[in-house]
Amino acid sequence: MNSEDKHYTITYSLNISQSESGNVPISENPVDNIIIVGTAHVSDKSVTEVDQTIERERPDVVAVELCPARYQALTEQVETKKISPKDILGGSKPYYFLVHWLLAYVQKKIGDDMGVDPGAEMLQAIKKAESTGARIALVDRDIQVTLQRFWNSMSLWEKIKMTGAILMGALGLNGKEIDIDSITDQDVVTQLVEELRNFAPSAARVFIDERDAYIASNLLQAAKTDRVVAVVGAGHRQGINNYLQHPETLPPMEQLVSVPKKRFSVMKIIGVSFVAIAIATFLLVIIGIIQGAISPYMFLIAMGYWFIINGVLSAAGAALARGHPKSILTAFSVAWLTSLNPMMAAGWFAGLMEAKQRTPTTDDFRTILEAETVDEMLNNRLFRVLLVAALANLGSVLGTFIGAYVVLSVAQIDPTLVLKEVFSTILG
Repeated sequence: MNSEDKHYTITYSLNISQSESGNVPISENPVDNIIIVGTAHVSDKSVTEVDQTIERERPDVVAVELCPARYQALTEQVETKKISPKDILGGSKPYYFLVHWLLAYVQKKIGDDMGVDPGAEMLQAIKKAESTGARIALVDRDIQVTLQRFWNSMSLWEKIKMTGAILMGALGLNGKEIDIDSITDQDVVTQLVEELRNFAPSAARVFIDERDAYIASNLLQAAKTDRVVAVVGAGHRQGINNYLQHPETLPPMEQLVSVPKKRFSVMKIIGVSFVAIAIATFLLVIIGIIQGAISPYMFLIAMGYWFIINGVLSAAGAALARGHPKSILTAFSVAWLTSLNPMMAAGWFAGLMEAKQRTPTTDDFRTILEAETVDEMLNNRLFRVLLVAALANLGSVLGTFIGAYVVLSVAQIDPTLVLKEVFSTILG
């Protein structure tokens, strides 16, 4: 089985029924067997259009712009279960969650204003497929793969500007009114990302263009033997059509689903820099001891200040996030050490403790989108774990700078003078 056939099997792994219409002859050209319905994800008009198109065409397959995880969430087939702390805090997952939540929040907010639930047209497509005996194909790329490629493709500056722009949209501060009748040509999420294309082109390429190719590849595979009605966001329609008309331009499927890892990133460099500051501070103190300028007793006093300043500020961050007392104590206990080790972070330990004391579940992931006040957000266990980790880390970073200054002041060390003496000794 080649890679294309394997993917086709996965696409059809969530079949609802297995009947074929047999009413319309199948064309030898797969493109002729595909009808695309471009929808706005919060438009009542789109729900009607989807229903009417499937009723009229009676396809063998109804393809929807969903991956298995989004399908299960939309149809409420996800069982409530605990979320592993590693799934929350591992790698860049907190950032993926932030982007996913912000995009979903903006879409939900617009949907509430229009009186339509986001994804209503996809649900209607699924229900109509069931009633007509059509099979359901989930043709979108896994949301986690998309978010990982989305995040990894951007520079630090792009990430900052993108997050700011989405937050502005979530808070209704972008000063733009959305005409619901006009977004039959461009769905809300794509509209949002298209506005970022000018200053985050790499992100838009991953979120829009790559998914166009992924969906088009699946549709061509399905249409070899079946007539297909595809229900996709209107912003994807043109891109998908372009690939359908020119399939030779489709990139390999393996290229679209791989998640390349960055060896270096600005955030890692910044993190190492913080650790370098801490280590350099203690190296200067040790040099001072060797030279007889600082007594061992003064060194212990300096260490005490380092422990207290790092611990208090990191614990204050965890407390500000309304963390569990054990999470606050954890942040206080480990901050002095994590500041000296690039492989550890005080927020990671505090977040793990918070997740252990108040374990998030899949329900927390779904209900966080319904929160409308700060208190409601803080009462969500998943959000609180992320906030405890973030603010404990922030406190630890502040503790590194303030602690370094205090330690050098207590030890009465002038870094420039010490370094000059060291270099003069080395150079003879």
